[in-house]
Amino acid sequence: MMYAGMLVKPGVTPPPVCDSSRTERDVSGWSSERLRQLLLAVRVEGPEGAGQLTDVDKLDGEASINNRKGKLFFFYEWTLTASWLGTTSSGVKYRGTVHVANLSDENEADDLDISVSLCKDQPDTPLLGLMRTRGVQEVRRVLAQYVQQLKSEFSQGMILPSNQQQKTPQPPTQKKKPLQTSQSQISPAPRASSGPAPRCSSGPAPRASSGPAPSPATCSFNLKETFQTSAAELYTTFISQEFVQVFTRSAAVVDGRRGGRFQMMDGSVSGEFTQLVPERSIQMRWRFRTWPSDCYAAVSLELQQRGDETELSMACSGVPAAEEDATREGWRRFYFQAIRQTFGY
Repeated sequence: MMYAGMLVKPGVTPPPVCDSSRTERDVSGWSSERLRQLLLAVRVEGPEGAGQLTDVDKLDGEASINNRKGKLFFFYEWTLTASWLGTTSSGVKYRGTVHVANLSDENEADDLDISVSLCKDQPDTPLLGLMRTRGVQEVRRVLAQYVQQLKSEFSQGMILPSNQQQKTPQPPTQKKKPLQTSQSQISPAPRASSGPAPRCSSGPAPRASSGPAPSPATCSFNLKETFQTSAAELYTTFISQEFVQVFTRSAAVVDGRRGGRFQMMDGSVSGEFTQLVPERSIQMRWRFRTWPSDCYAAVSLELQQRGDETELSMACSGVPAAEEDATREGWRRFYFQAIRQTFGY
């Protein structure tokens, strides 16, 4: 079966092409197959030996996508049990099970109830501790990866036209501009305008006049997050191209030096590092591609390590006022939450 125009990742069975005229799609079959692939790739090692998942014994649930008034909603609920095989450093083998009771759209990866046990006929072993720590962490990671792939793979083709477009349909031969519906979209595209691109301003929006297009008003906001990792590791996560590509799950270009430029999330986000203090501070000029061409926000990330945690204080200014909520939520979801889900911070 062919999937025209769809980029398929290695090792991932492509989802069926969605009919844009439909408002709901059952993706249980794809989900079941992908969950099995991800879980059976789980393997961890430690001083005790190694452990890996060998079979998915139970996988009950369903997944679907619903389009409501042009917005996508993802529903999924799964209960699963997998078998694991552990081998000590001396070659002794042990068997057990991993059970996940609440993989659903109502729970974050950190909230999943994951239990690990030995089979009844198996004696106690340090491998059980390995699976309950590193093993559980790896299971959380791949289940979060499933959710991310579910949303990114099926977003295309599920957005319906707006009410206005439905009332005045275009001729079949006329091409429509593609809608931005991928997970990498951080803020919505501004309304189309036939005039020149406006300039950003830190003051209130001027009154309309017959002259050049006025500069849009800008705003500022602050966020604070705590990560279960060191300041050094969190600093590297933001400025390393390899790390950025992992937590955004897309190609990126990141020059982690002062004056170095970056582009990520399929080109949706770009900017430049203006000041870097290792393990302490990251400052950048940052923009979303649908903002006016000369509009950049000033973003400051201050890192403060407190024991085994790092507190991140973010200050963002110069954001177009109409984009404040979307930009704030975008940083929370596609930076902070994505980093936690990917690296277990």
